[in-house]
Amino acid sequence: MAFDFKKEYKEFYLPPQKPQIMDLPAMNYIAVQGQGDPNEEGGAYQQAVGVLYAVAYTIKMSYKGSHKIEGFFEYVVPPLEGFWWQEGVAGVNYTNKSGFHWTSVIRLPDFVTPEDFRWAVGEASRKKKMDCSSAQFLSLTEGLCVQMLHIGPYDTEPASVALMDDFITANGYENDLTATRLHHEIYLSDPRRTAPEKQKTVLRHPIKKRQ
Repeated sequence: MAFDFKKEYKEFYLPPQKPQIMDLPAMNYIAVQGQGDPNEEGGAYQQAVGVLYAVAYTIKMSYKGSHKIEGFFEYVVPPLEGFWWQEGVAGVNYTNKSGFHWTSVIRLPDFVTPEDFRWAVGEASRKKKMDCSSAQFLSLTEGLCVQMLHIGPYDTEPASVALMDDFITANGYENDLTATRLHHEIYLSDPRRTAPEKQKTVLRHPIKKRQ
C-alpha cells in the first residue's frame, strides 16, 4: 500500500477543530513563488499549482522510468499547501486578494535529493511541454506553531484565526508572523469538487513565548 503522509502524520495534516500547539520539524517541498489573486482564472497562482503537480507526479512516477531514486517508495502525493503574506499587513487581509504574495508548495518525501529534484523539473518540462523552471527545492523548519482545522469557505478563516489568537494568548504565547515565518494553509479539499461550507483547511501560524 502506498505511503500516505496525511494518514502517517495525522498530527500535521488532520488536527482537531480547536487550536493546538505543535513544534514542526524540517520538511522539504516543491515550491513556486508568486503574487496576485488566487481566484484569477488562468492567473499566476493557477499556473503555479500546475507546475507543482507536474513536478510532483514526475517524481511519484519516476520508478516506472530510467531515473531511479535511491530509497524510493510508492506514496500518495501530499496535499497542496500555501504560505501567504501581504505588504504592510500583519496576518492576512482577505478583502484584498490581489495584494497576496504566496509560496505554493507540495511536500517532498525525504528520499528526494536536490539532484533528483533538478531531474524532475527538467523531465516535467519536457514531458508536459510546459516551463517548470519556476519550481524550487525548499527546505523549511517551521518550529513552534499553533494550528487547527478550519471547515468552511476561505473567507471565513478569520473566525478560526481569532480562536487561535485567543488560545495562544491564554497559554502565554504570541504570534510570530515575520518575513520568514508566515500564515500557512494546507488544503485537504478540492474546491472544484467540494461545497464551500464543507471545505477543510489546516490553518497554521508561527508563535513564540510571550515576553
